[in-house]
Parts: sequence; structure tokens; C-alpha cells
Amino acid sequence: MSGNDNPYSNSFGQMTATANYGAAPAAGAGGYIKDTTTANFAKDVIEESRNQPVLVDFWAPWCGPCKQLTPVLEKVVNEAQGRVKLVKMNIDDHPSIAGQLGIQSIPAVIAFVGGRPADGFMGAVPESQINQFIDRIAGPAGADQAAEIEGVLKEANELLALGDINGAAQLYGAVMQADPENAKALAGMAECMIAANQHERAREALTDLPEEMAKDPAIQAVSKKLDQIEEARKLGDPVALEQDLARNPDDHEARLKLAKIRNVEGRREESAEHLLYIMRKDRAFDDDGARRQLLQFFDVWGFKDPATVSVRRKLSAMLFS
Repeated sequence: MSGNDNPYSNSFGQMTATANYGAAPAAGAGGYIKDTTTANFAKDVIEESRNQPVLVDFWAPWCGPCKQLTPVLEKVVNEAQGRVKLVKMNIDDHPSIAGQLGIQSIPAVIAFVGGRPADGFMGAVPESQINQFIDRIAGPAGADQAAEIEGVLKEANELLALGDINGAAQLYGAVMQADPENAKALAGMAECMIAANQHERAREALTDLPEEMAKDPAIQAVSKKLDQIEEARKLGDPVALEQDLARNPDDHEARLKLAKIRNVEGRREESAEHLLYIMRKDRAFDDDGARRQLLQFFDVWGFKDPATVSVRRKLSAMLFS
């Protein structure tokens, strides 16, 4: 996306550093990779993640993409030489943990830090993206410029969360000038456009990207967010839906529509409560559609979002109590 195509181009800051991620250390002796079970999960993952980040690879023998991802993942973890550890869990033999975390497709990799899920990705992503993921979780290895970019992105995210669209856009733009294919910076810029109610511009910014960049989880999340916004526009008047529910609280179709609308309004906890209500009343509605919709919300909100953390706890309590 060029500066001329961006409504915030005039407010872009300048960053002279170039983001060159440092090479990973040479592969060393093992000890960084192991398999786990449901019984050992707390020890192998929860407790161990208090010492250093632990990546959990949820896989199954029949999963083709898992077979593509695992050797690449193991290579990167070994080369990281203890910055992270890798724990593999066969969901055919041990399905409960994946279910509690709301994982609906594999391969899925979730990073645990300090005893809690911190971030994750799905699919057979390339080696470069795994390295970036580990840098994000464990901190960059000998890459000061990469650390600088991560710091700028963190500040931009904080400004965006506070509603300072222009300030965030300046920082995202600075990163994009230093690293034009930085997916997180582009995703952040698209989020600024969404916040400014420029949805078409945001969609254009995410069009015709390089394949690897288009598959980045940050880009995917913003694309899904735009899809949800477009869908919500077609669902009717939320006031009328509220009135329908006042007359009949078990009008699940109206409640599902209202949940989608509240989600795009940013009322995440409220939207989730509508979906949890449907699940408590009728899991068969729309072929368990309320749970599936909730998982789609998680994809857009992200693993670290407070609403995701809170609602996942409620979902786990409901499903596994």
C-alpha cells in the first residue's frame, strides 16, 4: 500500500532503521521438544511456561498440514536453543485441552507464557513466520532493529486502543516505510481506517497482497473483522431486535443477529453473553451456531484480548463442567 493510497499518509512519521531480523542460532542439542498428555499438560506446559515460553502444537496423525508444519516448527525451536520449548499434543488421543481452548482446526500452535495462553496461530505457516512468532513471544534474538519495530507497533496498538487514530496511524506508517511487508503494521493501518469508518479503504489496503503476507494472522483477523461488519449491516435494527427478545427471550435467531451487531459495535462481552445464552438454552440451534460464532469472534479479538480471556473461561466452564 503506497502513501498516496493511504488517508493517513500525510501524518506518517519517519523511521530510518530497516527491520532486519537476525539469524537464529545454529541448531544445538535437543531437550527443547517433547510430547505430552492430558495428565501431564499442567506440568509440561503450565508450570514450564513460568520458566520460558512454551509452544503447544495441537496435531493429529491424519492431518496433512500438520505433517508439513511439524518438521519446520521443530527446526525453528531447536535453532532457538532454549528461548522457547515445544510440546506436542495429539488431539485424537487427548482432545479435552484443545476443546477447552476452543480450537476448531489443526494444526494450531498456542504459546503459553507465565502459565497462561499468550498468542497463537493456525495452519502450516512458513519458517519465517514461525521465527517472527517466536521473536514476538520470547523477544528478538540479537535484533535491535526488530525490537525497535516491535516497540513502535506496541505503542501504536496502545494509541489505537485509546482512540488516537492519527497517532497510531503515524506509527504504523513509520514501520511500513522501514518494512513495507510488515503484516502487523498493515493490519494496524487497516484497523485505523475501520475506526475512521473507511471500510472500503481498509478492504482495498488488504487486497492483492503477497501470498505469505495475506496469510498472516493479523491480516486474516482484520479481513474477518471487515466481513463481520459487512454482515452486521444487513441484520436489521438492533432496537427492534431488543424488542423481539423482550417479547420472547428464546428467539435465538434474533439473539444471534443482535450478538453480531453488538460485536461490531465493540460491545464484546455483551455480544458473547447473547451467544452463551443460546448455548445454555439450545446447543442444537443452527447446528451449534452460537459456539461457532463465538469462536469466529475469538479469531478477530485475538488470544490476548481481555474479552477473549474472560469469555473463554466461561465457555470452558460451560463445556467441561
